[in-house]
Amino acid sequence: MDGQELQSRTKKFHVDVIKLCEDFPRNAAGFETAKQLIRSAGSVGANYRASVRAKSPADFLYKIEVVLEEADESHLARSGK
Repeated sequence: MDGQELQSRTKKFHVDVIKLCEDFPRNAAGFETAKQLIRSAGSVGANYRASVRAKSPADFLYKIEVVLEEADESHLARSGK
């Protein structure tokens, strides 16, 4: 898998999460969960794109770690675990 494919997949992930959140309950918990999930899913793609423009190997690793943290947060928000 190359960088272009990962950029495409992270964008699709964000769009899919937005669509998923449209079905969340229309109450305070549903809105807050959807808001956080959409933010963290969008951050996965944004931070991956930032990692592509890293200024050094250390900068790249830092940005990829942020991507992993946001992906983990998306999983947590989605699963409630």
